[in-house]
Amino acid sequence: MKAIVQDSYGSAEVLEFKDVPEPAAGPGELLVRVRAASVDPGVWHLMTGKAYLIRLMGFGLRAPKVRIRGRDFAGRVEAVGEGVTRFRPGDEVFGWCEGAFAEYACARQDKVAPKPSNLTFEEAAAVPISAITALQALRDAGKVRPGQHVLVIGASGGVGTFAVRLAKLFGARVTGVCGTAKADLVRSLGADEVVDYTREDFADGSSRYDLILDTAGNRPLSHLRRALTRDGTLVIVGGEGGGKWLGGTERLLRAALLTPFVSQRLRGMFAVERQDDLEFLRKAVEAGEVTPVIDRTYSLAEVPDAIRYVHKGHTRGKVVVTV
Repeated sequence: MKAIVQDSYGSAEVLEFKDVPEPAAGPGELLVRVRAASVDPGVWHLMTGKAYLIRLMGFGLRAPKVRIRGRDFAGRVEAVGEGVTRFRPGDEVFGWCEGAFAEYACARQDKVAPKPSNLTFEEAAAVPISAITALQALRDAGKVRPGQHVLVIGASGGVGTFAVRLAKLFGARVTGVCGTAKADLVRSLGADEVVDYTREDFADGSSRYDLILDTAGNRPLSHLRRALTRDGTLVIVGGEGGGKWLGGTERLLRAALLTPFVSQRLRGMFAVERQDDLEFLRKAVEAGEVTPVIDRTYSLAEVPDAIRYVHKGHTRGKVVVTV
């Protein structure tokens, strides 16, 4: 089968489009014919091995333990391993796996769900990581409640577009922060107000927010806190920049150290791949309450270009690879 293979850390040039053996489903696994996979900023970090904390977390010190990149996918079940009871060959599914940038991949049955019936494979592949991150950031870390005023920074990005829709679903008033060219997109997602960060400062004191969701940003904590209510909550999702060892996680650590000494709640979060949350999103998508936004698509052979594009940081929603 064809796949995008990586045998060393580095820039997109380390990725090779080549033939590799087709995997076989083990106990509790599905063999899936991948039809689409999505690209998120985490793919770049796993490709480069930066920040170095990633390597210490078990992804491989000198070289990647998993040779094929990609996690989000949508496809059709080809075969099932021993003990699989929820799925059978022919089922259309979406979820997470190791090695989604390939024609075939194996996924644990507790990491997938039936594909939303109203989505294409490309649209379904755009959902798992980014939508789950937005859901858990708002509901679990942020404890969002109806009537609260929520600020979504990076509202036009992969996590941000889902966060705007989900915050509205939870009954919040939503302000999205984005650039001039993306304001109409954010409004179309349901945002009540839009702040153009090239012209306005959301922390100028004109508004205070009960919950701020900062998606992969690098703004100082002091700046973000100025926009919070006295007992508001800041949830930091990922982060870019920072040092070579900790990268954007340095802000998460500073937030954890500061929050015991202030009235505001400052939290960092990393998404957990939970099947029940995937099922929640499937139902929300089928009900028309959540809709993925796709910026552009690439072929499997063009994965290096897709990663370069995402790393520039100006996507509208998600970038998807068709397989």
